[in-house]
Amino acid sequence: MDPAATGPRASRAALLALASPLLILLALLGLLHRTGSSRWEVLPALLIGAGLLLTSISRRRYRRREMLRSLRQQRPG
Repeated sequence: MDPAATGPRASRAALLALASPLLILLALLGLLHRTGSSRWEVLPALLIGAGLLLTSISRRRYRRREMLRSLRQQRPG
């Protein structure tokens, strides 16, 4: 078993991975339960959660692209 895959570091990474989807979910629930002008109060949480999620997706794509490029350069030929 990989020691990096267990322990406090792994649980912290799991919580951080769930943070933005949970923030979006909480904002949507708040949006459903509020009425009138108080609905605007959940907008920052929704935008921050969406921004974090989109940033995470773009970083993951960039890292994968760079890894593939690196692997292709290492290949003899």
